[in-house]
Amino acid sequence: MTLDNWPKHIQKYLFLLKDGFFQFPYLFNTPEIMLESILKLPITRHFPLKSLITFNTPLCKAKMYYKEFEEGFWLLTFYMTLKENIMALSGYDADKNSDYYLLTFSVFEYQFPLKDGTSLTLLSTCWTISKPGTEISSYFYKEADGKFFSIAMTKDWVKENFSSKKFKDRKTILNFFNGNRGSYTWLDISEKAHKIGADISEILEAETNSEADNLKLKKKSMKLITEFFDNAFVDTRIEDNISLTNLDYLNVSRAERIVLQHLHLPFIGIEHIAKEVNTSPTKLKSNFKAVYGFSMLQYHKEKNLVLAMQLIQKSDFNIQEIAVITGHDSAGRFASSFKKRFGKLPSEVRFSEVENNFFP
Repeated sequence: MTLDNWPKHIQKYLFLLKDGFFQFPYLFNTPEIMLESILKLPITRHFPLKSLITFNTPLCKAKMYYKEFEEGFWLLTFYMTLKENIMALSGYDADKNSDYYLLTFSVFEYQFPLKDGTSLTLLSTCWTISKPGTEISSYFYKEADGKFFSIAMTKDWVKENFSSKKFKDRKTILNFFNGNRGSYTWLDISEKAHKIGADISEILEAETNSEADNLKLKKKSMKLITEFFDNAFVDTRIEDNISLTNLDYLNVSRAERIVLQHLHLPFIGIEHIAKEVNTSPTKLKSNFKAVYGFSMLQYHKEKNLVLAMQLIQKSDFNIQEIAVITGHDSAGRFASSFKKRFGKLPSEVRFSEVENNFFP
């Protein structure tokens, strides 16, 4: 695939429906090539003075701000409102160089149905870091609103700007960047990142594009990088620096989608998921942990417990109902798992929320 034949490619694959998701392809050798590939889509509008690209279709509505602060250092910010399920699929121009790493902090708001027919807005947050040449398949669900704060940086820029003063694990981080292709995902590892993201959004949406605001955005982007690497060593994936094939990354992404689609049930099993993605259970188990830092069973439990915490804090479901909603076969086991994860029983969290509402 190249930029030259990109129009033919998107004519065939743009919003192609596969496995219940409409495909959204793009190229990412460099931010410039990414912008060019998106601008070739027949659905986009470009506002160069605002450094803004928008599109609005029956499937999704989105806008993208792009900022090049200096050579090898970009901020790409996306806002998406999903009307249908979308799969974003990155590709690479085989004739062009690819030397950009992409660090993304994403925050998705999605609608959780309530008993009375209304819905509750909940959050899903994660970080992803991808090396050059890694094809990424990302699944997004309808009726969700997402914000993505993506920082693109070259190896030369990283080497020059990652000082030991800012990054205590500088040598390990540089070794990680020097490795082969790879894509790794962390869940919500930084509370401060939410405030940084909100600050970035506020500056961008003012659309002044002034020198002063761009300087603020550059500093905020550096803070986001620092915040990630200050918290990313919760496991050994950066030290391990495992590289998989692009097919392996696709299979892991498909497996994660299956896990999320079955959160309301007890874990359906590695063998079942491996069969669905057409790979061996042993290989999928190893690859999933390399990408997400959890086994599939642990990932299922973590996502369920985070969901349970939000439901306790924001909904009127009773504790037993929340246990069932999150796929636990008994309220007792749910309470035990919840306390092990958060240090409090579900009833203690609910009581604290009630107290806060009465005595703000």
